[in-house]
Amino acid sequence: MRRIFGDVDLTAFWNESEYYAREYTDDPLTPEKISLVEAALGYKLPAAYIELMSNRNGGAPVKNCHRTAHRTSWASDHVAVTGFLSIGAAKRYSLCGSFGNPSIIEELGYPPIGIYFADCPSAGHDMLCLDYSSCGPEGEPRVVHVDQEWDYAVTHVAASFEAFVRGLETADGFPLD
Repeated sequence: MRRIFGDVDLTAFWNESEYYAREYTDDPLTPEKISLVEAALGYKLPAAYIELMSNRNGGAPVKNCHRTAHRTSWASDHVAVTGFLSIGAAKRYSLCGSFGNPSIIEELGYPPIGIYFADCPSAGHDMLCLDYSSCGPEGEPRVVHVDQEWDYAVTHVAASFEAFVRGLETADGFPLD
């Protein structure tokens, strides 16, 4: 079977921080855990997300910025990622955890367009989402930035989760706004 990220050094992908290990990194994936989370969320997770979380189930990427074609509340040309939510429910920052997808939609009022998979440095005022609105719950979602501060404006970021991961860059490549 072809690995999606076979050409990516995943040992250098993650920020080695005790905080992210404690708050974001859940137990290793199992087929049962994936099925339970997909059933709870009502969406099929992209194969690329599952593969990345199989390497480490949640955490912060070293390359934590992605270019955008349009301004967001964060910057004129990019979004920043604090951490990827793990597949599970045990950690606060997991897809079904206390700050996971259900609470992001129900408590913070984000639009129910898919799976909110990554938080941003604004502490919940903007999020990254796997947007299934055009492909349906079994399709391949695009990645969008949803900005609570701008009336939940949706900004296209990448055509797929794989493209999103491959497009991540370090913050060094961006001037301060």
